[in-house]
Amino acid sequence: MKYLLAFMTVLLLSAAGAAPADSPDPPENVVTEAAEEFQVRRAIDLEASDTPEDAGGSVRLTWRMETEGIAPDSLGVLRSDPSGAEELIKTLPEGFVMYDDDSAEDGTEYSYRIVSYLDGSTEACSDKAEAVSSAQWIYHGRIGMMIILILMGAVIVYYIESSKRGKKLYIREIAGLTAVDDAVGRATEMGKPVLYIPGIADMDDIQTIASIVILGRVARKTAEYGSTLLVPTSRSVVMSVAQEVVKEGYLQAGRPDAYNRENIQYLTDDQFGYAAGVDGIMVREKPAAIFLLGTFYAESLILAETGRSVGAIQLAGTAMPSQIPFFVAACDYTLIGEELFAASAYLSREPKLLGSLKGQDAAKLFFVILIVVGVIAATIGDYWSPLKSFAEFLRKLVTVT
Repeated sequence: MKYLLAFMTVLLLSAAGAAPADSPDPPENVVTEAAEEFQVRRAIDLEASDTPEDAGGSVRLTWRMETEGIAPDSLGVLRSDPSGAEELIKTLPEGFVMYDDDSAEDGTEYSYRIVSYLDGSTEACSDKAEAVSSAQWIYHGRIGMMIILILMGAVIVYYIESSKRGKKLYIREIAGLTAVDDAVGRATEMGKPVLYIPGIADMDDIQTIASIVILGRVARKTAEYGSTLLVPTSRSVVMSVAQEVVKEGYLQAGRPDAYNRENIQYLTDDQFGYAAGVDGIMVREKPAAIFLLGTFYAESLILAETGRSVGAIQLAGTAMPSQIPFFVAACDYTLIGEELFAASAYLSREPKLLGSLKGQDAAKLFFVILIVVGVIAATIGDYWSPLKSFAEFLRKLVTVT
């Protein structure tokens, strides 16, 4: 009986502590705040558009994140193609608000969504946004460069046409080039050959091309003076081209019978093997004039010192900055950098070469003036705001070019 009374007492106490059946529900704001406390932020205002000023194949996505709720661990970029198949193309760290889809195909409309991940599961998703990628023809950030190139091209064409009409274009005299005739004449007087070394690069090198043009002028002079011209090469293609150029030079001089094909020979492709072969020719033939024009590397000083030891007058030229000091120290005349390319126009007097050279000089003068004016404007601009704006414009123009 006492156990029954105890059980009844517990039931009565539990019933007395329970809430009455008609007690009111908790306030709605309490439920809302509890839900927001565990809500994961999602991407909103998603916009998809073609990536501006690109070559195509890219769609740019931009969005912003909700300010309320829990920050997601990461964001996923979902893409749907016209068939409706959706795939995850990229997972981004939390905090990103922009992404470029570079795997899009031009002309295809894609649909995108941004999903928020928390603890490895999808918790929130943005609305969809559609876009189609396409290529743009003009990059507006380089409009200034395009205008400058058009002006430079127009100036070069003008000088080429002027040269074709017979107008004499002034080209600064280059000391080394004026010595070409003297060097060939000296070799003729001494009864010794002229040695022409076109460098160790192949015909796809611009310095070799410039050297071959100069070789044509030297070949004409040796034909006129009756000197022997030796041209050892390190590339078979260069040998073939040199043979034709020298032959043409002898024909122009009216001495085709004096042309000897065997004087233009191939030695070896090996750098120092070629240098050793040329040194051997110098020691045996004792040339009175040596031309080293083209691309040279570590063999430059070996060749120049050997030529100096046999007492030859040497004219060298290269656009390799590391080799110019050796030529300056060991040779009588040295063409520095762009003078090698100017030499072909200077000696050949070809209208296209002269016009191109003159047009490039005009463009260089324009940029020098532009830089000087910009420096002055930037210096004075601290005291005069309109000039400061002009200086900023010049700075951007020079930076673009």
